[in-house]
Amino acid sequence: MLRSTLYWVWSIFSTLLMAVPVLATAPFSTSFSLKLAHFWLKLNLFGLRHFCGLRWKVHGSENIPTEPCLVLSKHQSTWETYFLPTILPKTVYVAKRSLAWIPIFGWALVALKFILIDRKSGSNAVNQIIAQSKDRMAHGYSIIIFPEGTRMPVGAPPNYRIGGAAVAEKTGAGILPVALNSGEFWPRMGYIKWPGEITVCIGPLIRSEGKSASELIHATETWIENKMQDISVADRFPY
Repeated sequence: MLRSTLYWVWSIFSTLLMAVPVLATAPFSTSFSLKLAHFWLKLNLFGLRHFCGLRWKVHGSENIPTEPCLVLSKHQSTWETYFLPTILPKTVYVAKRSLAWIPIFGWALVALKFILIDRKSGSNAVNQIIAQSKDRMAHGYSIIIFPEGTRMPVGAPPNYRIGGAAVAEKTGAGILPVALNSGEFWPRMGYIKWPGEITVCIGPLIRSEGKSASELIHATETWIENKMQDISVADRFPY
């Protein structure tokens, strides 16, 4: 509890420290503002490592392509929202539009050109993602999407949605699948961060040419969920 509280104090401090530079530089240079945002992410990861004893290891970094791609990742915790942009040079997230109203944090999402969608708009939300993804990729950005839509409890049945795969089908971009077990150390909706080592596995790029969205999401889910069985430690360390 004490370690986790120290981390949250650190996180609030780093957010207040970096908010003004990120927001102030965005109108003049999005790329420089993005570098500052990445520094903020690394400050949070530094706090998690040194206050909470939360470490991580990455397998498959060699699979990260040089061209823009769609990163479809397992989502169990807030941790991966901090980590994933730090291993890819130029990325934006797909996120719900309501986050834009959060002071400081939401303003930064708008300034950094995140793809913000109205989830209640149904199929139109997918069209929003496709249109904005084409624009961001044309400027060299990769797109990070959580295909299950929200943080899932450890061990929950998979619930992959077709939106990210539809973007791949329409844009021709490859899918970079990511499996991780962060929720076993920083549980969904949890305050406590348990010490230990998160495992991140990055799979080979799934090429989209000649494949339908349903084929692409099936291939993505199969790779991620098979890898999740290999890296899960929940049965060995049941917090």
